[in-house]
Amino acid sequence: MTSYAVLFISALMAATILPMQSEAVLVGFLVAGQKPVAYLLIIATLGNVLGAVINWGLGRAVRRFEGRSWFPASQEQMQRAQRWYLRYGRWSLLASWLPIVGDPITVVAGTLRESFWPFVALVTLAKGGRYIALAAMTVPWL
Repeated sequence: MTSYAVLFISALMAATILPMQSEAVLVGFLVAGQKPVAYLLIIATLGNVLGAVINWGLGRAVRRFEGRSWFPASQEQMQRAQRWYLRYGRWSLLASWLPIVGDPITVVAGTLRESFWPFVALVTLAKGGRYIALAAMTVPWL
């Protein structure tokens, strides 16, 4: 049970701004072969999606502080992110699995008031798909 908690927490933290490598944790458990692959994929996906939901919620909440001196993004950066998101729309959430840009996409979706359930569906597809692909590349070599 502890290994599932470690995987869940690493996946959750990896979906936020914290530098974590949930992929390495997942591969470690896959290589160890002590847990069912399906369970590991579900736990990792749930943790990562919950982290993205936290980002979405932060995006919704932080918008009211825009323009203050301590706000982490300039007006220009916010406008650029909004233009990019509006150009590609909610389908850009399919890129939420990507390193560096994926987490900010989920925050921007929140600031632009993306609907919750389409957000969850697209992020789950993207992040779950990444973990499935990773497992497919790892398991055959065992």
